[in-house]
Amino acid sequence: MSKKAWIYNLVLCIVGSMIIGLILTNNHVELQVPYQEFNQLVEENKIAQVTLNDGQYIEYLLIGNDEIIYKTENPRSDNLKENLLLKGIKVEERSATITLQLAQSMMGILLFVGVFFFVFKQISNGQKDKIGFSVEAVSTENIKVSFSNIAGNVEAKEQVQDIIDFIQTPEKYNKVGARMPKGLIFYGPPGTGKTMMAKALAKEANVPFFSVNGSDFMQMYVGVGASRIRDLFNEARKNEKAVIFIDEIDAIGKKRSQFAESGNNEKDQTLNALLTEMSGFNDEEGIVVIAATNRLELLDEALLRPGRFDRHIQIGYPDKKARKSIFNSYIKNKPVDADVDVDKLSEDTIYFTGAMIESLVNEAAIEAAKTFSPALTVEHFEKAYYTVIAGAEKKDRSNITKEDKEITAYHEAGHTVVTSLIAPENKITKVTIIPSTKGLGGFSMNIPAERMYQSKKEILTQIKILLAGRIAEEIQFGNDHITTGAGNDIEKATTYIKDFVGKYGMDDSIGLLNLELLEEKGEITKIAKKMIQDLYEETKRLLIENKNCLDAIANGLLTQETLNEEEIRQTMNEVTSPVKGLQ
Repeated sequence: MSKKAWIYNLVLCIVGSMIIGLILTNNHVELQVPYQEFNQLVEENKIAQVTLNDGQYIEYLLIGNDEIIYKTENPRSDNLKENLLLKGIKVEERSATITLQLAQSMMGILLFVGVFFFVFKQISNGQKDKIGFSVEAVSTENIKVSFSNIAGNVEAKEQVQDIIDFIQTPEKYNKVGARMPKGLIFYGPPGTGKTMMAKALAKEANVPFFSVNGSDFMQMYVGVGASRIRDLFNEARKNEKAVIFIDEIDAIGKKRSQFAESGNNEKDQTLNALLTEMSGFNDEEGIVVIAATNRLELLDEALLRPGRFDRHIQIGYPDKKARKSIFNSYIKNKPVDADVDVDKLSEDTIYFTGAMIESLVNEAAIEAAKTFSPALTVEHFEKAYYTVIAGAEKKDRSNITKEDKEITAYHEAGHTVVTSLIAPENKITKVTIIPSTKGLGGFSMNIPAERMYQSKKEILTQIKILLAGRIAEEIQFGNDHITTGAGNDIEKATTYIKDFVGKYGMDDSIGLLNLELLEEKGEITKIAKKMIQDLYEETKRLLIENKNCLDAIANGLLTQETLNEEEIRQTMNEVTSPVKGLQ
């Protein structure tokens, strides 16, 4: 008999016993009589037994008749019991009726059984969760993504083609002694299509797709993660051929500490279980494990060595051609106005991921629907573009003072002027002082030229552009009135400086050393502090020399709130001499 059936039978027995007890205790007829009659029967010696109940009433039985219980009021006199005993009458006292006592006992037992059953069920559910978790494969027909749906990432698709061939025809590779890579790692920025690539691989190979997240294996109970790893692989082996996709593998696969006491025992057990399962694959098994991460450098070396995750495939930002393909794939089923230039959209979306492009097209469609437009227009895409970048425009601007607007105008004008003067190849498509829902007081949209690498000069130029907002505030309002508006700019500039000095080996005094590997944080700080101060002073001199440009852009923003690319260029050309003007 199962534990569940045993509990049900116990409850039934208790309820049955309670009902029988109630029946047995209620087999007498009860009659209510006046106290005077009871007193007379006592004097006539006709009463056999008296029961005193809580002092509220008296029950008694007549001599020779135990089928009828008589009840009368209790006068609560102190000598009542003594008088009855002197008459030779049997007297009993009780605090409640047998029926009430039995009912109370039964209710207590039922309450205990209910609590026991509830606790048992919770423990059972917790134990079930501790032992393993349910993961179901997605069949090929339910996967809607194939390589034909993935634009760009040509190199990544080429690197997984032989994996598909190996899964489909393993005998071809076995003949020449080749083994299938046991694992692939897709790495790159968020939103670049790592999950889509894994699904497409399973679709093309025509095998089931198992998808889990690294955080699924991180539980409070030690051993749960390792157990779930084994469950996942056992389920995949039932299909003989399958793709296992583990997203955000850094949740369990981060580099392990060299010091045992500082490690996470549960995480280490889970990682060891994963490594063991991958090592246990037979060469004939058509199972491939794909992991995805945004930070490859954080992963444990044991995961990255040959025999585990053999191939590291970068899923990076799409280039212009790929962005155009992505745009075309997302707008092909939408009514798009003929004036919308996909080439320009793909040109203006440098460093956009596929997910960001999908969001941009969707926001444009939402704007079109809100305005009851029959098609997506240039204006819809422009509004969607800045919504994705900076958030929607803030509608309620009643709390923004005139001083706040002036500070924002000069801050954004500083970025715009310095960009125009030292990076004319960059496109400034828009500058605005309208605050957004992302908390920005304003922003300038600076689109750099698309290049494979960044030069030393370009990094220094970018730092100057970032510092220009704070410098413009200082020039116009004084050092005592600079604001917190440059917080994000300073953070980005610090990152550039840190990498410039400590990672890229571009500082002459340090040379070709990666100070992060040497853990020379103090040296980086000292050099970076002097370097950023020098760049600050250079940029400050540039803005002072071109104060007329700064005032012109700031006044334009205070008047119009937003300036587009052509308006910026026209304003700069009107106040800039041929020597300092745009080339």
